[in-house]
Amino acid sequence: MVVPVVLVLLVLVNVLGRDGADRPVADVEGTPAAPREDLPPVVVDTPDVTPEADLACPVLMGQLPLEMAGESSRQVDSDSPFAYAWGDPPVVLVCGVAPPAGFAADTGTLAVNGVEWFVDDSDPDVYVWTTVDRLVPVEVRVPAEHDSALVTALGPIISTALPYTEPSPTS
Repeated sequence: MVVPVVLVLLVLVNVLGRDGADRPVADVEGTPAAPREDLPPVVVDTPDVTPEADLACPVLMGQLPLEMAGESSRQVDSDSPFAYAWGDPPVVLVCGVAPPAGFAADTGTLAVNGVEWFVDDSDPDVYVWTTVDRLVPVEVRVPAEHDSALVTALGPIISTALPYTEPSPTS
């Protein structure tokens, strides 16, 4: 019993009792985290932050990776801290948007990786994916040049970060 306690104390002294200069440097192999793209910031118009978004969106934003579906993240210039972008042309995510205006009882939705989406394809240049089954809607603007891989990859992150709610058509 004394040996394990002494061993633990020795480890703690070695870890906590040294300054940074004495610590060994680990040789870690693998690919480092991708840096943000060296591109100008993406200007993103965002809605006013609601109390619901202020509570829910930080959880989602904290889980978004620097690289997703082969696209590196980009700096965002917006009035809200709840906007994120990847790639060039940018795929833009905004947490805390209004429910999609075109979502009605008779419109179809797509379920992708645990999230139900309304897709507005009225603009041939940008497809707007908006969650309809989360307490706080999330919008992802995907340029026509991109496929839906990033939306697919976002599903598990959104489904664990934001609480589910029964979809409610706006009209």
